[in-house]
Amino acid sequence: MFVKIVGTGRYLPERVETSEELAPRLNVTADWIISHTGILRRHITDLPMAEMAARAARQALGDGPPPDLIINAGSIPQQLVPDSSVFIQQALGFSGIPSFTINATCLSFPVALNNAAGLIHAGAYRRVLVVSSEIGSRGRDFNESESASLFGDGAGAAVIEATPEGESSELLGFRMSTWPEGSSLTEVRGGGTRLHPQDPTTKPEDNLFHMNGPAVYKMALRRLPSVFKRVFADCGVNPQDLQAIVPHQASGPALSAGPRFGLDPERVISRVQEEGNCVAASIPMALAYAHQEGRITRGGLVLLCGTGAGLSTLAMLLRW
Repeated sequence: MFVKIVGTGRYLPERVETSEELAPRLNVTADWIISHTGILRRHITDLPMAEMAARAARQALGDGPPPDLIINAGSIPQQLVPDSSVFIQQALGFSGIPSFTINATCLSFPVALNNAAGLIHAGAYRRVLVVSSEIGSRGRDFNESESASLFGDGAGAAVIEATPEGESSELLGFRMSTWPEGSSLTEVRGGGTRLHPQDPTTKPEDNLFHMNGPAVYKMALRRLPSVFKRVFADCGVNPQDLQAIVPHQASGPALSAGPRFGLDPERVISRVQEEGNCVAASIPMALAYAHQEGRITRGGLVLLCGTGAGLSTLAMLLRW
């Protein structure tokens, strides 16, 4: 699909929480956090999710016109009803623009980008804002040292349009697989009809994030190779032709696994050490960072990839 990302944006909260500051709350040392997660610090917001989204979105929109569609690509809503995209539009000062959410957990941004590309390709919309804004720190369970040390807050955004005549920007390929046998490995059990907040059997910890990190890591290592193989075969692309690899910033160990999949570690955009895991905002934040730092240039091949709760695996190939 001949579509083009015409702008990117990112927002990081000013307040920084170092692993040294976090360690006493988890009854571990800073060295333990760093060795297990690779994270030195993460950012903690004092702003609502929608305001963080608006700050990243304004940067992506630049001086251009308003979008004709807004997609909130995220998994942590500001509230359950109405949809969080409504609050993002309100924070941006817009009104009347259609908006909705695509929730594919940590993979929400590339899934939303793929849907936006399809809508533009079909002629339904011309200029789509895709924005992810997550307050991952809010759901940490401090009794789970590994998962609680991962999450930070932030927002990332991109604006996508049809590729002008004579230019080569293109969404070349998209592959995603979901494996329900991993559904219990990464979850927030509460908040829905299964463990409703008013249910007397619902416990406070049901509303916090839980993860079996080692099991997720092992399952991801087994499942990711096939999705990479398929997207490279679909597009006739060699991994060595990639200009940049933008993975979900799951953890330091996860990002270091690239060579197992034939990916050059020098081309991997890694922000996890400084920003932690920002859930669905991780990929667009890293993408905006790479774009703004000049590590992605027009015509370059860019791979977006990662895993999400489900367990889902994804690879998307763009010609920037």
